[in-house]
Amino acid sequence: MILSDRDIKQQIQDQKIIIKSPRDDYMSQVHASSMDLRLGSFFRVFKHSKYALIDPRTASDQGITSLIEVPEDEQFIVQPGEFVLGVTMEKIGLPDDLVARVEGRSSLGRLGIVVHSTAGFIDAGFFGTITLEISNLNRMPIALHPGMRICQLAFEQMTSEAEVPYHQKASQKYQGQELPQESLLANDPEFK
Repeated sequence: MILSDRDIKQQIQDQKIIIKSPRDDYMSQVHASSMDLRLGSFFRVFKHSKYALIDPRTASDQGITSLIEVPEDEQFIVQPGEFVLGVTMEKIGLPDDLVARVEGRSSLGRLGIVVHSTAGFIDAGFFGTITLEISNLNRMPIALHPGMRICQLAFEQMTSEAEVPYHQKASQKYQGQELPQESLLANDPEFK
């Protein structure tokens, strides 16, 4: 069951959904069935001219990206066909019985911006910023501005609390993240 605006606001007021934002107007980002999140100032750009390939078993050890900070009054240009990692301005905390789905905004989708390739699910018990997998499907460069609304979260109530929520998971690789996080797939048990 997807939470309505009324339920999202109540969960925030009851501090079940935690929103940490440098701005205090985040409640205005709650809509009928979702909540918008803003684009942060940090991006990770892949060093495609330095590496011939990405091996998932060693990617997190290679330093395959460069971290870039863009001031809020400047723009970040996403080139056609480019894939970069971005991050939300807000940190999100979910209780042990609620999950969220990251979706793109229709207005950006109509320009060709996709905000996640596969990682659109946020586990119960997660806390941190959301790393965005940003792609430009357009044939023209697109400017993104830190502070702009970039994605939306839809919250779903689980049938019961998770037995092992994300914050208790042995492999909670992304808990507490603040910057766009490179893949930590190399830390998965099958690669050890």
